[in-house]
Amino acid sequence: MKKINESQLARILADLPANPRVVASGNFASPMTLLRVLDSSVAEFKLHMLNAHPGIPDRDGVTFESAFVGPGMRKSPRLHYIPSRLSLVPILFRDHYVPDVVLIHTSSLRHDTVSLGTEVNILPAAIEAVRQRGGLVIAQTNAQMPYTYGDSQLYEHEIDYYIEVDEPLATKPEVKFTDETRNIGERIGSMIADGSTLQLGIGAIPDSVLGTLTNRKGMRIWTEMFSDGVLAMHKSGALDAEMPITASFVFGSQELYSWLHLNRQVRMLRTEKTNDPGQIARQARMTSINSALQIDLYDQANASHVNGQIYSGFGGSTDFIVGALHARGGASFMALQSWHPKASVSTIVGRLTENITSFQHSHVVTENGVADIFGHSQEQQARNLIEQAAHPSVRDELTETAHRLRLF
Repeated sequence: MKKINESQLARILADLPANPRVVASGNFASPMTLLRVLDSSVAEFKLHMLNAHPGIPDRDGVTFESAFVGPGMRKSPRLHYIPSRLSLVPILFRDHYVPDVVLIHTSSLRHDTVSLGTEVNILPAAIEAVRQRGGLVIAQTNAQMPYTYGDSQLYEHEIDYYIEVDEPLATKPEVKFTDETRNIGERIGSMIADGSTLQLGIGAIPDSVLGTLTNRKGMRIWTEMFSDGVLAMHKSGALDAEMPITASFVFGSQELYSWLHLNRQVRMLRTEKTNDPGQIARQARMTSINSALQIDLYDQANASHVNGQIYSGFGGSTDFIVGALHARGGASFMALQSWHPKASVSTIVGRLTENITSFQHSHVVTENGVADIFGHSQEQQARNLIEQAAHPSVRDELTETAHRLRLF
């Protein structure tokens, strides 16, 4: 692990193979300094990131690759979307999309290690793949990145070069709740028992759910990511203090990042572990809470496409839905508002015309009610979706559609 400056970094990157594949930390931990130097030093390259945000290199000569498309790549004509469950992305790096260089965003050096901090995810697999093929690992060490434990820890010999920065991390904007999102959160929260294990994402609905659970006891976290709602549960004593909080990436407030720093109660693991359906199924009362753009009367969910175009991807929802359904006492919630306010259309439709990202959930929850799904006949599932979850204004129309589809 050799310390270099930006000029030296530019020369190193200029010596990469033609049109190299670059894997970089994604989500909210993008190594922006490394990416800026890359952009000015290499004319053409393939940039592989998960959930990339605006500010990344974006010009002719830069080809985007992603299994989960973020706003920084969305709608780009140079995007190559790679359909994959998040738990399988490491196999992509090993066998199909081998990187030439991996750019990571880490903590400052601590003894003989650094930490990937808030973003572990698919990075350990990318590092292993690039080192096996003789490529480079380059770190942007940041004094403001919290040092977390688990698979986030990297030894000096696993990194070829590093530059030092002192940059604030992206923080989560204040969540805007609506009556509908609060209603959905309360409905789901009322169905979660003490001692359950939770998987949630980012947004008003998961934050609403967590807000209802601060008075619970013995709650556990096994999730792909978490935010400030978990910190609030810790403060209230709702979490099982004997069980580590397990996650793969974190996004939230500066207070959350300060709490994460050197916190051994938090265990940051690589995606192959957190998102392994077999591991998920072993968790006590595993409860997954995910959202979708649309649900049809066959309980098929679209969480990835809008008007036939990729919007995001599978992400980790499919991994957790399957794992939760197999867990003893587990449940899989699919949560969404019944009416899309911008498009002014029902989110519960007769049959999906968009891509299917998941199917077979325990419950579909909207502001109108809870539709029980698993354990019912196809006919009863459709009736429950119409009568208990769909927007009242489209229930007659959906009933007619169900007749045409011979559901009942």
